[in-house]
Amino acid sequence: MADKFQSIKGFYDILPEHTALWQKLEDTARRALAQYGYRNIRLPLVEPTDLFVRSVGEHTDIVEKEMYSWEDTLNGDQLTLRPEGTAGCVRAVIEHSLTYNGPQRLWYMGAMFRHENVQKGRQRQFHQIGAEAFGYAGPDVDAEQIVMLARLWRELGLCDVELQINSIGDAAERAEYRQTLIAYFEGHAGLLDEDAKRRLHSNPLRILDSKNPRMQEIIEAAPRLLDTLGSETRAHYDGLCQLLDDAGVAYRLNTRLVRGLDYYNRTVFEWVTAKLGSQGTIAAGGRYDSLVEQLGGDATPACGFAIGLERIFLLMQECGIEASDAPDVYLVNVGESAERQAPRIAEALRNADLAVVMHAGGGSFKAQMKKADRSAARYALIIGDDEVAASEVTLKPMLVAGEQARLSLDKAIEELTK
Repeated sequence: MADKFQSIKGFYDILPEHTALWQKLEDTARRALAQYGYRNIRLPLVEPTDLFVRSVGEHTDIVEKEMYSWEDTLNGDQLTLRPEGTAGCVRAVIEHSLTYNGPQRLWYMGAMFRHENVQKGRQRQFHQIGAEAFGYAGPDVDAEQIVMLARLWRELGLCDVELQINSIGDAAERAEYRQTLIAYFEGHAGLLDEDAKRRLHSNPLRILDSKNPRMQEIIEAAPRLLDTLGSETRAHYDGLCQLLDDAGVAYRLNTRLVRGLDYYNRTVFEWVTAKLGSQGTIAAGGRYDSLVEQLGGDATPACGFAIGLERIFLLMQECGIEASDAPDVYLVNVGESAERQAPRIAEALRNADLAVVMHAGGGSFKAQMKKADRSAARYALIIGDDEVAASEVTLKPMLVAGEQARLSLDKAIEELTK
């Protein structure tokens, strides 16, 4: 016997027993995004490697360690499986001049790829829903996206989620703060771990996000970027807080929240949960007002976020949220004439917008009823030679209260669609 193939580590199958909950998540998100005027854009999985180097940042973990990149053997192009969605969306906005006639609200969904250590809630192929708003400079769109996510969590029924926000200022403010932070950590060099030492001069803000317990005391005592903001960026932050207060969305200021991508400025936020251990961030985003210009477009303010679908799925399970893709009807057919009539009856039921599994492959009445029971259908609709001769069907409730009844197909459809 030949060896069986298995999926690659960090790349996994989503089996039918789980897809109903995935579809509930995706459908609820689509509806929420449409309610706020976000339109769908579909982006390629592969982009030029330099797109991510220039946008995400040369000294980020993603670019340094996590990207799946290769040289195209046909023309020598350097290509990368997308590790995140914002850069590709910005590229598409510039390439197709999407903001020519005014601001844009866009969203996308799909697989992303990062060569990471595999653990619960962190895979090498993972899925995100992202939303990006282009052409809006004020905090109103920052707040809109956060409020939209709060609505999504309510509609999904998620429990135990917290919003954390911060402002990381504009580029000049952050550059000045960067030097202050380097000087501070140089004064505590003996307490830095190897990762912090590596980041000290390339990306010192990321040290603030370290989870090393031995470094928490010096991190807590580090200067706060929020305290150094200029009047304009402070007003933006205060405006966001006021809008969230007005919307009744609770939040916590986390001055250590910096995000891991270089393109962010001003507002950054994360939705987190304590139910998923170390992989507790379920959605994150912020402003990136310079990225469109940095990638060759006109200066365009922008704000966006990404939702980690695997983590939302795990949290839905933790919160006891369920979904079913069981059919409305399992069509049992016994006898030659019943087998011939079954496809026509099944189509009539589907024309009435019912989900129908028609038994196939023969078998006794008892065996078919066992399969009807395992299907979790609300009803079994039974046809045999007697029903065919009388132009009737037998309708048997499986999961709902009621008596088995023999009636015309039209009456059966009426009963099923109440």
